[in-house]
Amino acid sequence: MNKEPQRTRNKKNNSNQGNFGKWLFLITIGLFSLFFVRFAYIAINKDVQHVNLKSQAEQIYTQRQIIQAKRGNIYDSKGTTIATDTSKYTIYAVLDHNQRSSKGKPLYVTNKAKTARVLAKYLNMTPKQIKKHLDAKNQPYQVEFGSAGNNLSVATMEKIKQEHLPGINFVATPARQYPEGEFASQIIGMAGPKVNTQTGQTTLSGQLGLEGYFNKELTGKNGMRQDKRDIYGYRLANSKGVTREAVNGDDIYTTIDAQTQHLLESKVNNVYKTANPNAVTAIVMDAKTGRIVAATQRPTLRSKNPVWRNMFVQDAYEPGSTMKILPLSAAIDSGHFDPNATFNSGTWAMGGGKIVDWSSGGWGMISFKDAFDMSSNVGFAHIEQNMGAKTWMKYIRRFGLLKRVNVLGMGNEVSGFTQFKGILEQANTAFGQGITVNQMQMLQAFSAVSNNGKMMRPYIVKKIVNADGKVVKRVKPVVVGHPIKASTAKQVRGYMEGVVYDQKGLGHDFQLKGHRIAGKTGTAQIGGANGYSNGDTNYLYSFAGMAPAKHPRYVMYITLRQPKNLSQPATKQMASIFKPVMKSLLEDKQGANTSVIKMVNVVGQTPTAASDRLNKLHVQPVVIGDGKKVHHQSTAPGKQLLKNQRVILNTGGKYHMPDISGWSAADVQQLANELDIKLVEHGSGYVSKQSIKANSKVNGHQTLIVEYQNRQ
Repeated sequence: MNKEPQRTRNKKNNSNQGNFGKWLFLITIGLFSLFFVRFAYIAINKDVQHVNLKSQAEQIYTQRQIIQAKRGNIYDSKGTTIATDTSKYTIYAVLDHNQRSSKGKPLYVTNKAKTARVLAKYLNMTPKQIKKHLDAKNQPYQVEFGSAGNNLSVATMEKIKQEHLPGINFVATPARQYPEGEFASQIIGMAGPKVNTQTGQTTLSGQLGLEGYFNKELTGKNGMRQDKRDIYGYRLANSKGVTREAVNGDDIYTTIDAQTQHLLESKVNNVYKTANPNAVTAIVMDAKTGRIVAATQRPTLRSKNPVWRNMFVQDAYEPGSTMKILPLSAAIDSGHFDPNATFNSGTWAMGGGKIVDWSSGGWGMISFKDAFDMSSNVGFAHIEQNMGAKTWMKYIRRFGLLKRVNVLGMGNEVSGFTQFKGILEQANTAFGQGITVNQMQMLQAFSAVSNNGKMMRPYIVKKIVNADGKVVKRVKPVVVGHPIKASTAKQVRGYMEGVVYDQKGLGHDFQLKGHRIAGKTGTAQIGGANGYSNGDTNYLYSFAGMAPAKHPRYVMYITLRQPKNLSQPATKQMASIFKPVMKSLLEDKQGANTSVIKMVNVVGQTPTAASDRLNKLHVQPVVIGDGKKVHHQSTAPGKQLLKNQRVILNTGGKYHMPDISGWSAADVQQLANELDIKLVEHGSGYVSKQSIKANSKVNGHQTLIVEYQNRQ
């Protein structure tokens, strides 16, 4: 056997193995070198695939906390809060028995029957209904209680917490509170919670009115706090915390006078209930400056069938005969008005149609002065023809019609419109048909008549103040034109007095004892797709009044749309709003500042003496207890309060429940504190129902359940 080839093969195999080992060694050294170089690069540059490791680590171990900015408040003209931040709470119950404190204390519901029984005092649910939630199948981690457990007030949340029920917790949601209740709601607007889908944070966002218009200014800017933590959440010793302070939102101060506003709301409510119209609006303006003193509409944002628009600027309508103030002004100012000239009233055929007076039979031959007193459409068609369409259109534009007023804080304003083609339509505009306007346009035009020819832009915002107290915007009266001469304005007001006081005038219902009123009534058919509808209720009734007539301080404009109940004439319905509000304004002898009162000390006085003293200050005293002297008052001495605000005088002894119908939530909460009883509140607005009847005895073991309802 030849052994040489075998040795040769063995040598080759040994050589191959040696080569493989060398290559393996070299590859291992190469990979190690690459790893070392890469590691060194990462250690030096702290970067992997363009990701900065230092930054990434800081993000993992850096804790960031958002500092929520407070939304700005909205105030009336005297600084009373009418919109502010608060919180609403959702209650939930933990059912998971694994939830215990570090000391082993149960953090879940331990006694379901007791918990249900106690919660029933505060939620609009029976113990049985609550127990059903607590007995949920499959024992989830936690349960909520539906709508009854949502939107709980701070007061209700705190009272439930005082019961010390294991496993009962709350989630707070930012909310907006309107302490004055139904108060110029379409102008103030509303703000609601909005969830940021990226961060999951809930913030308030303005949706309507001033809340929406000034949402950016009111919102402010959130701050941030951040520092470095270890993996267990403890702050690192060498960590330098970084804080960016939150900037709270700006505050908005309005021109609204709270006392007048509350009175206006009350009177408009009465007409809305009695006449059952589709809508009512009423607005009061300072005749010299354009400052809006009070304004409201029905339906409101909080009515049963709410209206989500500001009727003062977002509704275009044909104004009817209150418009006659303007063509009368134009005719006098342009030298085309002869009050003693006569015309044949009733009907007038022109331009392929005819003009008809509200009394179609007319009054025979009457003067043009009588045309204004008696609101003759035919007479004003003649007045328009006498001065000419071109002249009349010039004054329409001078008075600011057909273009936006641009009241700061009132968005989405309509401009109004008229075809103004053909002599019939041109004549129609002189008595408020064939032309549409908004109410701010009408008020602005009326200001030229009330202010001796100087036309003022209406305004509702007084100033904007930032979180540092600096005024960042101040709104001053703005003269937007001089459409008529002062002498013209004085003559027009004289004719407006005739409407209210002359025997032939239609405005007798607006006479106010002790004060001279200049006014004009209006009745406009409401048009539709098929023309003007017939029927006694298919009208827009209106009244524009100025007082005192010789030197007006205030202008008031009221509209009543399609009232279904005319058991009382529309003029009487509107007068029931105009007269008490105007009387209150004109007879406030001490001036505007008397709306705010400084509370006096009546502790130690008899209930009668204390009540008499507060009545003289125009404060509403509510005496509770049968004691002989006042030992506590709900409003501390020296604190400011508004006229007609309630102050509870506690005399001790035995207590009886007062009638709290119509009270606000703030008043009810003060009463509950004074009586030392539990309070359960449902709804919003003003008290409509109380569980403890008026005049019944009250003891500290009772719970007062109150239902609130917004006034309509």
